[in-house]
Amino acid sequence: MNVLGFDYGTRAIGVALGNRLTRSARPIEVVDNGAHGPDWAALDALVGAWQPDTLVVGLPLSLDGHEQAISRAARDFAATLSTRYARPVELADERLTSVEASHRFAARRASGTARRKHAAAIDAIAAEVILENWLAAR
Repeated sequence: MNVLGFDYGTRAIGVALGNRLTRSARPIEVVDNGAHGPDWAALDALVGAWQPDTLVVGLPLSLDGHEQAISRAARDFAATLSTRYARPVELADERLTSVEASHRFAARRASGTARRKHAAAIDAIAAEVILENWLAAR
């Protein structure tokens, strides 16, 4: 019943854990990404620990719905996840998830559940939003 969601970025990949029964998600980690690719050891550990039945990767699109340069990289990441973990991988439209993630982070800071030093977690919160939207559509 577990699902892992990913907010793919060229420097970091936000990861969230979702549950199909409760249709809820929560941010769990931000994994490094860079010139040599993602931190596969960290991703291996997350997939091993949570045993997701499906992986969901946010597909970055422009506001008018067109693909951009980062869209291809996200598609390549999704294809590698599918091959590496032998699990279904779905792409989910991630338009405006970064805006929503920023609002959620600000609300968590205002309520005292997050601090400025936790700002790197915004990528994981974006993955949470991607996953919540995907779960709601099911």
